[in-house]
Amino acid sequence: MITDKLIDAIIEKQNPTCVGLDTALEYLPESMISGMVRGSYTAANAIIEFNKNIIDAVADIVPAVKVQIAYYEELGASGLRAFESTCRYAKRKGLIVIADAKRNDIGATASRYAKAFLGKAAIPQPEGEPRAVEAFSSDFLTVNGYLGSDGIVPFVEQCNANDRGIFVLVKTSNPSSGELQNLKLEDGRTVYECMGDMVEKWGEGTCGEYGYSRVGAVVGATYPEEARILRERLPHTFFLIPGYGAQGANAEMLKNCFDARGLGGIVNNSRGILCAYKKRGGTYYEAAREAALAMKEDLLSVLGEIHA
Repeated sequence: MITDKLIDAIIEKQNPTCVGLDTALEYLPESMISGMVRGSYTAANAIIEFNKNIIDAVADIVPAVKVQIAYYEELGASGLRAFESTCRYAKRKGLIVIADAKRNDIGATASRYAKAFLGKAAIPQPEGEPRAVEAFSSDFLTVNGYLGSDGIVPFVEQCNANDRGIFVLVKTSNPSSGELQNLKLEDGRTVYECMGDMVEKWGEGTCGEYGYSRVGAVVGATYPEEARILRERLPHTFFLIPGYGAQGANAEMLKNCFDARGLGGIVNNSRGILCAYKKRGGTYYEAAREAALAMKEDLLSVLGEIHA
């Protein structure tokens, strides 16, 4: 089961780190920018090369990457090809791939999004059965659950059919998240607690050997008290944890996201790794590796040994 595979990799590498490939053009080194100006690179090809070198540098020490599609969509069709190439390359290197696309719709439209990121499209052929084509090679997809079950069930169906997973927005790391997510409902729960309860229910019957389902939650490290509440409330829900580093959270703040074994979540870091060379010097990929190792050490200093 895909969540078990992710946890296996976390335990093997003793590292609950996810490298966020939110690759903006301004993150690229000057040599690559100059190459684009001279015509040696297209923007999309420069991003692909940058990402591949980052992946090569960290693949043996981190279990997963998160590829944020917005940074690729802004480049149009060539950017989406860069997104696809990045996802496929990461999988070939043995990494779990999280497509950060925050898809959200209902019914037939949701099912199309689900097939694009978690399943396959059936392409008619001149003879014989339709050919199954995978659009984007991702293991997990971030989704927005605030349309309710109509918007989530199609994703869960594709997860179950293809051994994939989703992370549903529950308590996000942005400063204004509380404007909606911390409001109190008539039954006394906050909106984020209500969403968390729904996530736990959507994952019922899909738990693997570690006790976590294939329906996870996005829980920001910047809100440790809310994370504590959710960890206690959602014993079978695995967390994708943004907010470490550039957004202000540290290892001590995010320990509430994990269980006593050091399991239950994976922590994303994007700019802190992609742009590490701007502070550390050296090549961007060597600096990225050093930053990833430093993050691993920081997390383990709080979590201790991660075990089954």
